[in-house]
Amino acid sequence: MRQWKRYGWVGLALVAAGCGSGSDKTPGVKNTPVQTAAKLESFEGCAALEQFIEDSATTQMRASLESFKNPSSGGFGWGPRGGVADGAPPPMGAPVPAEDAAGGGSSGPDNSTGTNNQVEGVHEADFVQNDGTRIFVLSGPKLYIHRSWPAEQLVRTAALEVEGWPREMLLDAERNRLVITSEVYEQRPGRPNLTDGRSGDGVSAPAMDCAGLGCGYFYGNTLKVTVVDVADLAAPKVVEQVYVPGGYVNARRVEGSVRLVVSDQFRWPEDIRFYPEYSEDLYKDKEKLDKAVDALIARNEKLIRAQTLDQWLAPGRRVDAQGHVTPLTYACTDFYHANAPTGLGFVTVMSLSTDASAAGAAPGRTSVVTMPGEVYASKDALYLATPHWWWWPEIGQSDSTYLHKFDIREAGKTTYVGSGTVAGSVANQFSMDEHEGVLRVATTVSTRTVDVQNPQWWRFDTASRITTFREQDGKLEELGRSEDLAKGERIFSARFVGKKGYVVTFLQKDPLFTFDLSDPAHPRQVGELKVLGFSTYIHPIGDTHLLALGEDRDETGGWNSRALKLTLFDVTDLEHPKEAFTQVVGTASSYSEALYEHKAFNYFPAKGLLAIPFTDWSYDSYDYWSGFRSELRVFRVDTTAGITPVGALSMKDVYQTFNQRGWNWYWSPMVRRSVMADDYVYAITDAGLRVSKVDALQTPLATSRFDAPVMP
Repeated sequence: MRQWKRYGWVGLALVAAGCGSGSDKTPGVKNTPVQTAAKLESFEGCAALEQFIEDSATTQMRASLESFKNPSSGGFGWGPRGGVADGAPPPMGAPVPAEDAAGGGSSGPDNSTGTNNQVEGVHEADFVQNDGTRIFVLSGPKLYIHRSWPAEQLVRTAALEVEGWPREMLLDAERNRLVITSEVYEQRPGRPNLTDGRSGDGVSAPAMDCAGLGCGYFYGNTLKVTVVDVADLAAPKVVEQVYVPGGYVNARRVEGSVRLVVSDQFRWPEDIRFYPEYSEDLYKDKEKLDKAVDALIARNEKLIRAQTLDQWLAPGRRVDAQGHVTPLTYACTDFYHANAPTGLGFVTVMSLSTDASAAGAAPGRTSVVTMPGEVYASKDALYLATPHWWWWPEIGQSDSTYLHKFDIREAGKTTYVGSGTVAGSVANQFSMDEHEGVLRVATTVSTRTVDVQNPQWWRFDTASRITTFREQDGKLEELGRSEDLAKGERIFSARFVGKKGYVVTFLQKDPLFTFDLSDPAHPRQVGELKVLGFSTYIHPIGDTHLLALGEDRDETGGWNSRALKLTLFDVTDLEHPKEAFTQVVGTASSYSEALYEHKAFNYFPAKGLLAIPFTDWSYDSYDYWSGFRSELRVFRVDTTAGITPVGALSMKDVYQTFNQRGWNWYWSPMVRRSVMADDYVYAITDAGLRVSKVDALQTPLATSRFDAPVMP
């Protein structure tokens, strides 16, 4: 959903609906058809890897510049967004003194919630981690560590400076290890993007991120992984630091094995240019402009071919607990490329262990020359879904996605297994699921067509489907596909539960489609339910119900009628799903990060409770703070009685204390996560942590405030 802000896409951006469809000059770079027999191929050596990188870079450069000769087919030099800056963040420091004494503890609650993982046993990274007695939170440039049980004695025990922009982390409670990811800036040669959008100091435009609606900029070109020993909550110890080129995409942990997905951009030669120097005379004379473009293409190709592999691929390094630095080398044979265009960049799956016995071992790395895509992981396999890359927009194009499977059963190693091709694009990780060796994928297929009413414009025809695959002889072979459904709409959410599948699409109404997947070769849509609005996240409640979060809309689908909506669907009869209960929450200004981030959706099956972050505004208030609400909303969910509001745990006063209204990539004034343990609820924000009893949410038992935000 927000990937374009995180990764900095690489390549020629296709123009959205509404751009011209004609062309009076055939471009030199031709579109490559979708490869139905997709596969990744490894390189025989470094010479082959460098050749492929430079061939791909040259094709990309030509496609970008040829748009000046033929602007109707792609716009003037559309290119990627990237991000670096010329000031490195401060290095990691020593632990910050604790706010309070560590305090006593107990054996822990009987039941508690953790990160909302898609697959049981496959732990997902987040900026919050907990194990029932400890809560760890990344906020601003720090890791905040808390003893959280007994709840009445919630206390911060330590804080640790984290270098750069902390992103997410994974907790291995059994081994007392936290694996923290952050993005830092390091001086590196070359340019990470195609455009010349630079600041006065000659560095590239920064990357942008809006997690939690916190919009702002951050400069980073290197992923840092910090492994922290948290056995002593009052004295966390950094035991390992790893630096690799690129930015954070995703992470998973299965027992003591961690897989980190990293994306890096091509580093172009410093002197390369992607548009002719402007002059009114040049741009008004097409013949002169075409000659200038051809000359620039020839000049750029010489620069591209002159670069060495070391200039294309920046090195990494590992720092041990004693501060000793070891370079991280790469093997060219560990790089792969697809047999079809998938955009420019490097996606790396890095494997490391949280086991102390593995300390000192270099992380394993498997890399693909491609742009980043969606990531799904089961206990045994990791899947990377990357879109087919069209160099030029043309009538009749349909989007397709390449699916690459990697074996992650062996600790410290990620092994390529095979690939397949699916028509359409995936909405998010929940559009993929593996069950009994079968991969099920929900996609929306968009086809570029001429708008009959306005022939000079493009439009996209859409339809959605489920396709199944099984790995066989190094390939992901298609087993079957459902009929197309919901033409003119797109998938907003999907969920697979055992041998059943659920898909929600939206145009003005919200159709919930149910699928029987018991025969993988013949996935069948068996039921459909239309309700107003749409659902963006679906959570299974047992085998007979779905709890969904989305937006309520009227018949027009307009914004003025919107509000948050919780829906309990009864899918006991798969052919006749029912909207059993609904609960509308907030006004048209309301928002919850759980709408588009499943880790903010916290269902506690042991107690039948749901907690979601909630923010709302009243624009007719006399000032900002009187109209602002930041709280955790709690609901009781019962398949017989429905959805009942329990109350709200507010954090508004915490932000008023800071008097900080600005939102940015660093800090945002709203509740974002929650933890539930027995009869207690914890609300987590960038400003602090608070706990109350479920039956007295308005009376906090303890609050831990984080340090005031200081923008770097």
